[in-house]
Amino acid sequence: MLKISVMVTDISWFEFLRNEHLRGDHGLSKVNFWNPSGKSFTNHTVGELVLFKLKAPVNKIAGGGIFSNFLKLPWKLAWDTFGYGNGADSADKMYNMVSKLRTRTSSDSFEIGCTILSDPFFLDEENYLSPPQDWKAPTVVGKNYDTANDLGLTLWHEVQPLLLTEPEDGQIRYGPPQLILPRLGQGGFRSLIRTNYNNRCAITNEKTLPVLEAAHIKPYNLGGKHEPSNGILFRSDIHKLFDSGYVTVSSDYKFEVSHRIRQEFENGRDYYALHGKNIFVPSENGRIPPDTGLLEWHNNNCYKG
Repeated sequence: MLKISVMVTDISWFEFLRNEHLRGDHGLSKVNFWNPSGKSFTNHTVGELVLFKLKAPVNKIAGGGIFSNFLKLPWKLAWDTFGYGNGADSADKMYNMVSKLRTRTSSDSFEIGCTILSDPFFLDEENYLSPPQDWKAPTVVGKNYDTANDLGLTLWHEVQPLLLTEPEDGQIRYGPPQLILPRLGQGGFRSLIRTNYNNRCAITNEKTLPVLEAAHIKPYNLGGKHEPSNGILFRSDIHKLFDSGYVTVSSDYKFEVSHRIRQEFENGRDYYALHGKNIFVPSENGRIPPDTGLLEWHNNNCYKG
C-alpha cells in the first residue's frame, strides 16, 4: 500500500524547476513546495509520492517528488537553505512570488510552509498524465489517493513506468507498490534537524535561526548519514567546538567540555558553565533523539577529553 498526493501546482514554479533540472547546474536533489500561508498543504508521511498537477490551462500531472519533511521557516531562511529549489533564481524573486500570494500583510520576516520533496522528477510534455477520474475542477489544494483503492492503484500504474530507468532485459515490471525512502542531502538534513529540535540550540536554548547549525555526530565524510539520529542542533560556535572535539555529548545526553580549551586557549569560561548539563532530547510527536551508539563513537574518536 502506498499513499499518493496529487497537489495543485503553479506553472511558473514548475517550469523554472524543470528547466533547472534539465540544465543540471544547481544539483536539484530536493525542492521546496512552499505554501505562502505557513501551513502544510496536507498531511504527508515520509516516503509518500507527491505529484504536481499543473493549474489551468494545462490541468495535467507533470512530475513530482518524494516527501521528506515539513517545517515552517522565515522566507529568507528558506531561500538560504534551498536556493533555486524554491522555484526562483534570486531571493528578491522568491519574495515577490510569495508575498503576492499572501492574504495578509506582515513583516519581511514572515514564515512560509515548506514541504520538502526529495528526488524531484519532471515529465516530458508528451508523458503528462490526466488527473484521476474523480478529480473536480474546483480543487484548489490537492487530493490524496491510496493504492489500496482502484483510483490510487490505477494512478500508480500510470506513474510507475515513468519513474523507472529501463531494466537490463528491457522489460518494465510493475510489481506491488512500495514505500519510497527519500535520500536527504545537506539542505534537507539541516531543515530536518532544525525541526527535530524546535529551532533551538540543544544546550543553550538559543533560537536565533541564522546562528543555529545542524551538527553531524559522525561526520558525513566518515560514513555518517544525513539522518535525524545522527544530528544535533547547536549554536554555530558550539558546532565548531563539537566538530573539532573540544565538546561532546555523552551517551546519557550530558554536555561535556574538554579541559584542553583552557589549556590551549586560556579561556572557555562560558563553555565550562555548560559542562555536565543535560541537552534537550527530542522525543515527542515522532521526533528522533540522537543515537547513543553514535554519541559513543564521537566520544571515542573525536572528543579530546
